Amino acid sequence: MGINGGDQTVVGVKQVEQGMPEEEWDESMPLPGDIIEGVGEEDDEELFVAARGRSEFTSQLRRINRHLEETWAKVRRGDATLKLRVCVVLLGCCKIQRWFTIRAASDHRHVLVLGDLTLQQCAELQQMGRRVVHLEGNYNRMGVKYDWKKKVGTYLPDRRATVINSILFTPLPSEDIHATISRSMAWFSAAVSSGTSLIFVNIQTEQILISKERTSSSRGNGQIIWPECWGRDQSATIQSLQGIRLWFLPGLAEIPLKLSPEPGETLFGMNIQRTEEGFICVYSVEKGLAGDRAGLRQMCDRANQSGKLVVISRVEGKSLMPSTVSATGVIHCYDYADVQDTFTSAVDHIDGIHLHVMAWPTEKAPHPHPPQAMGPAALIPPSRFKHHTSHLP
Repeated sequence: MGINGGDQTVVGVKQVEQGMPEEEWDESMPLPGDIIEGVGEEDDEELFVAARGRSEFTSQLRRINRHLEETWAKVRRGDATLKLRVCVVLLGCCKIQRWFTIRAASDHRHVLVLGDLTLQQCAELQQMGRRVVHLEGNYNRMGVKYDWKKKVGTYLPDRRATVINSILFTPLPSEDIHATISRSMAWFSAAVSSGTSLIFVNIQTEQILISKERTSSSRGNGQIIWPECWGRDQSATIQSLQGIRLWFLPGLAEIPLKLSPEPGETLFGMNIQRTEEGFICVYSVEKGLAGDRAGLRQMCDRANQSGKLVVISRVEGKSLMPSTVSATGVIHCYDYADVQDTFTSAVDHIDGIHLHVMAWPTEKAPHPHPPQAMGPAALIPPSRFKHHTSHLP
């Protein structure tokens, strides 16, 4: 039965003694406005002794305190009846009487001041208590330990690199923010149309400083980076522009591959090129060499049949994604010749090399499976992001 207005008197919790911050109260403790219906030495309904007034209840606590410090309190809170673990403590005394009360068993500071209260008074105190401990819709916060090293090693495609990527578009001369947005989406749509597996995540404005043909970006945190190469000449002409940063995921997954050359081999057997949008792709793979053994040739065959591209997202954990577009419209990306040199150096030293490729929804990891330590991470975004890609070509 809920608490209604009236003159009926009950044993209620008037307040909590000072010494414990209100933000540390929680619903497992007796709270202001709670009606104390009784106490029992065990959590047994038949053993609870009803509280029929503060004076009588104090006498009951005195008897319990003689042989037992902890007990159970039966509490009515709104429409709920709770059994809470409490401790009997001495609140004060005079020449002829000692006054006992209860406190929360979980915290010695949570000592209750009891009184003979009306149901209306209890209702008002409970309402105030709910605002303190957030019983209506929210819960208390707590710190939870988390094994970050294990999670990063398990759920990222490569523990040395992030999953999400972005590219920053600097506005062209006399270009407004809307034109820059249109241009960034044109780049994204063109990349998807050409066969690159991208998933749109977000787009945002970002402040960019330009001085002496050098560009610096806040990188999204609102702080301007002043390159050391500019020096500290405050008289330099600084222009502030509004750029656009486009965030995207490299496909629905990044498939890890390890290319391992055999003695006598001088090539991994891959032909890589750069797309117009700045991505590094595997266009063909020679049969019988390391790229073929890793499964790249069959991936290329399937991609060619469906008009898709096999895009390398990272090599040895380093991202190959295009990063910025300058005010002249030039896309800053990795030179495929430098990437090719990395592969050549590795095969010359008969070293294996790890890379990740961006997967389309129908693409799976090739056989044989890669080592578990390099297991792929699913990059499927929340459903609200899927809507953005459904209208792209």
